[in-house]
This record gives sequence, structure tokens and C-alpha cells, in this order.
Amino acid sequence: MEAKILNVSDAGMIRAAGGLIYRNGRRGLLELAIVHRPAYDDWTFPKGKLNRDETPEDAALRETEEETGLRCKLVGEVGCTSYVDRRGRNKVVCYWLMEPIADSKFEPSAEVDELRWVRVAEAMQILTYERDRQLLRVLPTL
Repeated sequence: MEAKILNVSDAGMIRAAGGLIYRNGRRGLLELAIVHRPAYDDWTFPKGKLNRDETPEDAALRETEEETGLRCKLVGEVGCTSYVDRRGRNKVVCYWLMEPIADSKFEPSAEVDELRWVRVAEAMQILTYERDRQLLRVLPTL
């Protein structure tokens, strides 16, 4: 994967990155990590804004670890979503498929108070945003 550094202030565009973290769950069935953010009362994938001069890949790994406690490795690109955030700003979020590389324990915080491991069909029902469900529709076969 080629790393690209994005200027976080390009024309007022908010740039963010995140991860679709997967694991083999019970009976070997694929599970994905989704998080609940109490400030928005939503269920989504872990993500966050890029720091200045940070690659999207590095931001995705950092943000997912901050929100879930999971250290992960990148497996592949999933895609990007774009939308207008609650403050009326244009936002682009790029996502990577990720696999945990170390066992850890989720610790609730003010930003993320719950993490659930769910199968794809369940995620389609729980995720708050259609843009997140669309990411699941383009997931590569694992």
C-alpha cells in the first residue's frame, strides 16, 4: 500500500480515517467491531480526524486503537465515504480492513462507551448510517 499524506486543511475539507476490524468469532464466523458514541448516540466504525502530516493509514491505525484498544494491522483498502457533518463541513473518511494483532481489553470512554463484535448481517441492522452499511456491501471476500 502506498502511503499518501493529505493536507488536513484542503479547502475546509475534514479528512478522517478508520477501520473495519474483523476477527473469526464463534464457530469461525466473521465478526466486525462496531462502536457506540454517546455524544451522537450512534453505532459506527471506529474513525477519527487526521493529524497534520499524518498519512490516512497511520491515522486509521491510531484512531482505531484509541477508540477500541485494539492494535491492528492493515489488510486492505475498503473505500471512502463523503458527507456533510453535523457542523455543515464537508468530510471524507477513508477506511481500511484491519485485523487485530494483539489481545487487549476495551475500556469505555467519553468518546466511545461500547464496542460490539457482530456478524455482517447484524451490523447491517445496527449501524446508524447508510454510508457505513454501504462499506459492508463492498467488503472484499475474506
